[in-house]
Amino acid sequence: MKLSDGVEQAIHSVAMLAGLSPGQVLSAAALAEFHGVSSSYLLKHLQALSRVGILGTVPGPKGGYHLAKLPEDISLLAVILAVEGPEPAFRCKEIRRNGPDPMPDSYFTAPCQINAAMLRAERAYRTELSKVTIADLLEQVIRDDDGTLAARSCAFLEANVRSSNSTRR
Repeated sequence: MKLSDGVEQAIHSVAMLAGLSPGQVLSAAALAEFHGVSSSYLLKHLQALSRVGILGTVPGPKGGYHLAKLPEDISLLAVILAVEGPEPAFRCKEIRRNGPDPMPDSYFTAPCQINAAMLRAERAYRTELSKVTIADLLEQVIRDDDGTLAARSCAFLEANVRSSNSTRR
């Protein structure tokens, strides 16, 4: 299974926004700059995260994004579904009905076993991703950091965070 680059960008952006204090926001341009990605591509995913209530937005020239939920309430699955959509990765087209000399419909009353196996795998994948939160990831990063990552992030945030009285989690 291949996920879009937007998934990685969205997860990293949500993780970065988790470090903001109440009343602070980061612009899409700042998030894109920090991660070295296209601002317009990232903006599309930030808007998707906003539509599902993971991110909040503050409009205007001093506006930006903030978490609309607590980091412990945001699962990796929620971020992935916001970016990729809710459809399963595998979508059976019932090609076993195609080809020369098609079989009668009575042979297709049971679900395709390939589709059934793929859907079981999808359920397992989604179950595991639903157990991992942004807070879990941040806890691991903090535990493994020698201070270098924190210093880099803090310096960037200090230069790019915007204050807004209208943000709340």
